[in-house]
Amino acid sequence: MCIAAWTWQSHPAYGLLLLFNRDEFLSRPTRPAGWWAAAGEEGEEILGGKDELGGGTWLGCTKGGKLAFLTNVREPSPRAGARSRGELPVRFLQGRLGPLEYATEIAKEADQYNGFNLILADVHSGNMVYISNKPSGAPVVQTVSPGSHVLSNAAIDSPWPKALRLGQSFNRFLATHDSVEVPLEQMVEELMMDTVKADRSEVPDTGVDPDWEYQLSSIFIDTEKGQARYGTRSMVAIAVKLDGEVTFYERSLASSSLWEENLVQFRMEMAK
Repeated sequence: MCIAAWTWQSHPAYGLLLLFNRDEFLSRPTRPAGWWAAAGEEGEEILGGKDELGGGTWLGCTKGGKLAFLTNVREPSPRAGARSRGELPVRFLQGRLGPLEYATEIAKEADQYNGFNLILADVHSGNMVYISNKPSGAPVVQTVSPGSHVLSNAAIDSPWPKALRLGQSFNRFLATHDSVEVPLEQMVEELMMDTVKADRSEVPDTGVDPDWEYQLSSIFIDTEKGQARYGTRSMVAIAVKLDGEVTFYERSLASSSLWEENLVQFRMEMAK
């Protein structure tokens, strides 16, 4: 289901600082973060994890300055035959359209997907856009303002308990650490492995089973649905400095209990 917190164009050393947890069934085949390109697609390689079932990603960035990430919108009865939401970030990252242009195009076909929230950013142009196809009807497309934001499984900056908790801890962490070199690994450890659940009286009513909603109310998730284990599969921290230097840190679940770390550093190409 996923959750993200980020600060955009409001930090003295970073154009973007992003934290992201991906939640999924552990049985779903997944490739950890690395450089790859979608089959049959032209354009830049993507740095990010890969869903080997649907072929897409939940989060990725490029050397050209693009970044995109995706969360599902919680809904009781998602359609079995809907298009894979993981293709939405890929098409943006490997395409030529800017964030607003791409969001406008996606809005025309948004009803072909189950509920999604999608963030699209271009570091060079300084544009970030949010698009969602829920609630049903006309898709929501809006520019994301500079500052700190949180996104879980409702609209951007919705005051769900887990979103409020992450947003507060994220801002507190940034306020109490060196503004030049934010320790990404420490931030992931302290903020994204938080297993505290919401009070049952504060769990949002999304139409799904209230007990399942309660199990999903922590930032870090480790639970079961039926006989299948479900939970946080990967945690990512991305830091984009004002000069284009990027640090991509991932902690991913390689097996049922073994976590692997992955660190990639590169420099985004400067705008021409």
